[in-house]
Parts: sequence; structure tokens; C-alpha cells
Amino acid sequence: MIDTIIFDFGDIFINLEKQAQIEAFKKLGLNEPKPELMEINDLFEKGKVTELEFIQSFHQFIPNASLEEIRGAWNTIIGEFPLYRLEFLQMLSYKKYRLFLLTNTDEIHISRFEHNVGVSFFSDFYQCFEKVFYSYEMGMRKPDPAIFTTIMSKYDLSPKRTLFVDDKKVNTDAAASLGLHVWNLEVGKEDVVDLFNQKHLPL
Repeated sequence: MIDTIIFDFGDIFINLEKQAQIEAFKKLGLNEPKPELMEINDLFEKGKVTELEFIQSFHQFIPNASLEEIRGAWNTIIGEFPLYRLEFLQMLSYKKYRLFLLTNTDEIHISRFEHNVGVSFFSDFYQCFEKVFYSYEMGMRKPDPAIFTTIMSKYDLSPKRTLFVDDKKVNTDAAASLGLHVWNLEVGKEDVVDLFNQKHLPL
């Protein structure tokens, strides 16, 4: 019997506009992903580099873009958070599930999310969870098994009674290897509110 659910955030609750971000950077002159930027993004999501260091790292590829233009382009990925998903989450919390949020993210995106939805909305969202885990605060990111074992140990969670929901298979595979139940949600085909319709989930 599942009594605990650990949720990802991006494309689970909030929609990610990945193509919009690509187009925004193209307008600034960055036409394709760069391995150097992907590497520093990994560090940024682990809290290993500062916001300024991260934003300035783009200058080697788009030297004429201002810091604000780069930050703005970076934030175009932050899309809509449909109200019905919040209401579904609140329903789960009323049913007395232990709920946690675990997301690979950075302080720029979280600040933009909170600004977009407003204090009342994000407060209601956060209150649904026993604890919210941001990778940049934990110093590690999915799919590192340590990020799961840290949470499981600290909150005395049983893998057999815990479900992990994420849109990236590499992350659900890591969780499954530790004995957690998983749902690798297919973005565009499934929605988190379909949770109880997933017959393969032992809820």
C-alpha cells in the first residue's frame, strides 16, 4: 500500500516551454546547445556556482547579450501551472498521503515561478508537501541515487510504500533500482491527475 508520493515539478505540475527557450536564445545568437553551458547548468542546479557566474557563462557564446536578456531567455521555459493540478494535489494531501517535491532546478527558475503565480498560489502549492527539495539547495541532482537515499533516510520512508513520479526515465530508473515504485509520466500523453487511472500503480 502506497502511503508516500515523491513528485517531480517540471512537466508534472508546471508546464515547461522548452521550444520557447530555444527560440529565445536563437534571437540572442545562441543557435544550439553547448556542452560547456550544459556542464555549468549541471553545477548551477547543484548550487555549485552562483547565479551571476551561470548567467555570465553565456557571454562566451553571445557576448553582446545583456545579463537581463540572458536571464529573460533562460526563464522563457517557465510555463503555465494549471489550477486543476494544484487542486488535485490538495486532494491528495487531504487523503493523508505523505507528499514530497523533488526537482532538479535553479534559483532563477524558482524565483520566476513564484513571481508568475503569486504568493497565494505558491504558498498553497508548497503547503501540500511535507518537504520541498530543490537540487540547488541539496547540492546534488537526479538521477544520483544519493538524492533519493538522503530523503528516504531522513524521513524514514519505506521504498515499498513510496511512489516516485517523474517525466524522465533516467530518473525513474534510478528510483526503481532502489526499490521505489515509479511512474514515468509521458508528457503530452498523460497528466499527473491521471494518477489513479494508472492501473499498474499499486495505489
